[in-house]
Amino acid sequence: MAGVRLSVPAGRWLVFTTVLGSAMALLDSTVVNVALPRIGLDLGADLPVLQWTVNAYMLTLAGLILLGGALGDRFGRRRVFVTGVVWFSLASLVCGLAPNAGVLIAARALQGIGGALLTPGSLALIQSVIHHDDRARAIGLWSGFGGIGAAIGPFLGGWLVDGPGWRWVFFINVPLAAVCVPVALRHVPETSNPRAHGRFDVLGALLGAATLGLITYALIAAPRKGASPAVVVPAVAGLALGVIFVLVERRRREPMLPLSIFSSHQFSAVNAVTLCVYAAFGGFFFLAVLDLQVVVGYSALAAGTALLPTTTLMLLLSARSGELGKRIGPRIPLTVGPLLCAAGMLLMTRAGVGAVYWRDILPALLVLGMGMVVVVAPLTATVLASVEVARAGLASGVNNAAARAAGLIAVAALPLLAGMGPEAYRSADAFGDTFRRAMPICAGVLVLGAILAWRTVRSDALEQVGEEAGAPAGAGAAARAEPGEGAVRPEGLVCHPECAYHCGVAAPPLDPGDLSAPPPLDPDGRRSGT
Repeated sequence: MAGVRLSVPAGRWLVFTTVLGSAMALLDSTVVNVALPRIGLDLGADLPVLQWTVNAYMLTLAGLILLGGALGDRFGRRRVFVTGVVWFSLASLVCGLAPNAGVLIAARALQGIGGALLTPGSLALIQSVIHHDDRARAIGLWSGFGGIGAAIGPFLGGWLVDGPGWRWVFFINVPLAAVCVPVALRHVPETSNPRAHGRFDVLGALLGAATLGLITYALIAAPRKGASPAVVVPAVAGLALGVIFVLVERRRREPMLPLSIFSSHQFSAVNAVTLCVYAAFGGFFFLAVLDLQVVVGYSALAAGTALLPTTTLMLLLSARSGELGKRIGPRIPLTVGPLLCAAGMLLMTRAGVGAVYWRDILPALLVLGMGMVVVVAPLTATVLASVEVARAGLASGVNNAAARAAGLIAVAALPLLAGMGPEAYRSADAFGDTFRRAMPICAGVLVLGAILAWRTVRSDALEQVGEEAGAPAGAGAAARAEPGEGAVRPEGLVCHPECAYHCGVAAPPLDPGDLSAPPPLDPDGRRSGT
């Protein structure tokens, strides 16, 4: 198809419905944390239930997001996007009606499945439907409005919790879906990838999710059950399934996660930095909203509002940070950014009983926010630049899933490492003590990420797609070998991120890459059909 122009109603409706659909998942990643203390009190839940309230969603989302993108390519991006929106809203309704913690956690897992269907599809619809000349502007609108939604999420969550109640944090998704779905069905044309064929790697998706689920269960259960068989057996089983997952993905003809993408040393290095950065972010934002309410004594609205500086800074400055990364290279931003974030988290140890916001909390959040500004956009750009253009969508999906998995493990492990008992969040003194122990752990993980970035990320990573990344030699313009580097730099083949505005608290923004690019080369030199 020639493409829909943004100036016509169909183009504007497309941007509207994709913004609305993706806003559901973006809001969910920020508003639910603010509601956790009230959920715990209302349902009589302990800390492990609050951890599972966050992690059940993250588990299915991280485990299935790559499969969700593949389903859209095969069966139609609009169809899978609409299915995801409906699924997400129905699961949200069950969350809001949940009579007990078990139902809430199960519904949160179902929400994650819906998120895995709709999240990859929203931007892919814009990429595949909007005319090439208007695509940059359309994606700018999508990412800008999405960033605004993510930025106001904690504020909105706090307002809902203190007003109509925590259940409305989930109910709000239902009217959003009621608007999104009819608009999508009426105004958005269907697209798919004619090259997509073969079997879906359902086994790989299930093994990946089971690996994360068992390890998460063991970490959450450990503070209460210790080194008992109820903890050791799931932990060992999870690690064993992780090994099986790698073996299965290596041998499958069309794996969900082609391990060959990690043959790019730069891609592997940046994903290692991603694991460190987003593990710290996940642990921090889970505990910080609890600390502000349980220890400092804020209402849900005040706690959500208190966190606005971090996401606001990202919304306002991330585009400039991306441009800076292009000029000076990603090595310095990916080193300095985590160190700034670490400093901000150490400053948050001042957020105790009697803390004054302007003196004790705001400086920490400003330093943390600036660190996030510095690191997130260059990190995303470096991931995309470390592979050939045809694999940019896969690279972005892997990076996004890795970040979510890191946050999942951090939410499970951090209370254990900090000595936070199941009832700790009910006591200001107990939670304050463990929060002050948790922040240096988060800071240490960020320092590790900074060291990894300094030692492994190339300063010219945004200028090259190396032979190690699988780029076909001689493709595009003339390739230039750099002495001593063993890399080929095909000019014009570098893929840069489409989303200029980032509020990547839970994960880096997804990017489907250039959907018109030829498929990547198989190891035997032929074009892949996927």
